[in-house]
Amino acid sequence: MNCKVYRDAFRVTCGAGFFTILACGSLFFLHAQGSAQKKETKAETIYFTHGRIYTNDPESPWAEALAVTDGKISCIGKLDHVLLDCGGGQEGAVTNHLHGRFVMPGFNDAHVHLGSAGADLLAVPLVGVASPEEMQKRVAAAVAQHQEGEWITGGGWDHTLWPDKRFPTRQLLDAVSPKNPVILTHVSGHVAVANSLALKKGEIDKNTPNPPGGEIERDGTGEPTGMLKEEAAMALVKDRIPDPAPEQRRRGIEMVFQEVAKNGVTSVQDYSAWEDFNVYGHMKEEGKLTVRITEWLNFLLPLDDLQNMRAQGGTKDPWLKTGALKAFTDGALGSRTAAMLEPYTDDPSTAGILTNDPEKLRTMAIQRDKAGFQLAFHAIGDRANRIALDVFEAVAKANGPRDRRDRIEHAQVVEPMDFTRFAQLNVIASMQPSHQTTDMRWAEDRIGSERIKGAYAWATMLKDGVHLAFGTDYPVEPISPFRGLYACVTREHPEGGPRNGWEPQEKISLEDCIRAYTTGAAYAQFEEGKKGELKAGEYADFIVLSDDLTKIPPAQYLKVQVLQTVVGGRTVFQSLP
Repeated sequence: MNCKVYRDAFRVTCGAGFFTILACGSLFFLHAQGSAQKKETKAETIYFTHGRIYTNDPESPWAEALAVTDGKISCIGKLDHVLLDCGGGQEGAVTNHLHGRFVMPGFNDAHVHLGSAGADLLAVPLVGVASPEEMQKRVAAAVAQHQEGEWITGGGWDHTLWPDKRFPTRQLLDAVSPKNPVILTHVSGHVAVANSLALKKGEIDKNTPNPPGGEIERDGTGEPTGMLKEEAAMALVKDRIPDPAPEQRRRGIEMVFQEVAKNGVTSVQDYSAWEDFNVYGHMKEEGKLTVRITEWLNFLLPLDDLQNMRAQGGTKDPWLKTGALKAFTDGALGSRTAAMLEPYTDDPSTAGILTNDPEKLRTMAIQRDKAGFQLAFHAIGDRANRIALDVFEAVAKANGPRDRRDRIEHAQVVEPMDFTRFAQLNVIASMQPSHQTTDMRWAEDRIGSERIKGAYAWATMLKDGVHLAFGTDYPVEPISPFRGLYACVTREHPEGGPRNGWEPQEKISLEDCIRAYTTGAAYAQFEEGKKGELKAGEYADFIVLSDDLTKIPPAQYLKVQVLQTVVGGRTVFQSLP
């Protein structure tokens, strides 16, 4: 059976449709549905005592001890209460002495791409490369480790770090890889550069038209430069890359899970390939899943396929399930593919790219909402955000009121008149604070001093009553939530400055930041009351830190270490002294 899985999305073609997808992939769903992570047959209560526990529960924000039974918190409060009333003082009780350390709920990252992160860890590492020449050196090193004709992939390069801030070209890659096809994805994930051999394999030449929703960049003679903008264009080449071997895919995901646990992330809302989801399922059955995963599906798939995937993947399992439908409306600000209402300040020749037709989105959204799906639209530019809000408003009018919790992923640049619409439509702003830290080096150059006032606007969102859900967009940004806490509290560079922060009116408190990373993210996936707070009845998902976040200056957030990560009462990472 010949199956093709398109990376970073659930766009799958395989035989006659979805059921063949299950046949040519893993069949774990047939026996995994409804089963829980492997656990002890006899429920045992484990006690964590003598800690400084930040519960994130406004009614009772601090505790000294907690008890865990069958993966959930069964008791929490003062030390005497847990010891005397909850059995923690009984002889033989399993007790972990916290030695006064700071404990808080585990982070729930509301927007990640675990499959892409795993692929990146196994490919040419390009995060932080300081020049095109350094990119060449790393590609040359990879060529030396590959057979002639084998594909070379990589990701994470950021041209805004380079002296001339220009995109790379195919000629740059041809010089060191004339006999291996190469494609290297930008840190944003929205553009990539390919060498001449990769373009040839993708059948891209001077006469190839731009695909709908994408762009093939060309030089003055009309020849492709090697730059491919947005998924529609990148797919012309990426779809020719052979799928990784199953063991290779799993190895990358295992490495990613280690990073996730090490950084105190206990839940994620993920958008990856179907084969990655299969790997998660196998690991769950083996008792090796160390993070709770809610998997998004590709909005553009036929509705019948989406309903089948939802039925097979499930929506209730506390460890692994399917969730919202993900759609794209535009690209990214750094690559000038984010769709703006007016042209870019630093390049008036473009106002970005709409990756999907708004009318098509509206029609499909009404249909998918009627089938009971939550919708999550990627929107970065102010035009894209307006289109997403317009679509969600049309959906509500067409299908009537219900608790939809539709989401805009990134909500990065918003025209002032549109902020209140988020709250009016109960649209969740799923944002990534660390993007602001990265983008502040060039964002104002892109869109100017006036439009930037509507960018990365967490405080305005909160003031208008908008539900915030924070994440990292990993691997676009590192998985560390502490970078996000630092960004939203200070709006400064990691090394400090500008003084008082960039657009300081949008700073928010540490407490609000933590809520957006925990209870806010839980609300965004209909799981409030299950996780995000440390209280009786919620999942025992918590982390032990080297420092008390409430007592240290924000500059120290970036130095905080996770000493222990506990998910469902089970320690999945530990680095205690």
